[in-house]
Amino acid sequence: MATITVRNIAESTKRRLRVRAASRGRSMEEEVRQILLAVVDGEARAPSNLAESIAAIVDPLGGIELDLPPRRPLREPPRFDD
Repeated sequence: MATITVRNIAESTKRRLRVRAASRGRSMEEEVRQILLAVVDGEARAPSNLAESIAAIVDPLGGIELDLPPRRPLREPPRFDD
């Protein structure tokens, strides 16, 4: 196992980490390991674009059907030469 040392952590961050670890029944060290693992694993599995991200959320729910209004011709642009 590798060892890593992190310096210059704000006291408020350390306090919140201690509370978070305690609420999950873990040591601060184990909580940091779990946070790092979740972040690194999440990056590896991140979809490559926004459409894939949305599909990953809504497809298991049956997708989304949108009623799109019919398209109409564009209006004439304003004229500034008069």
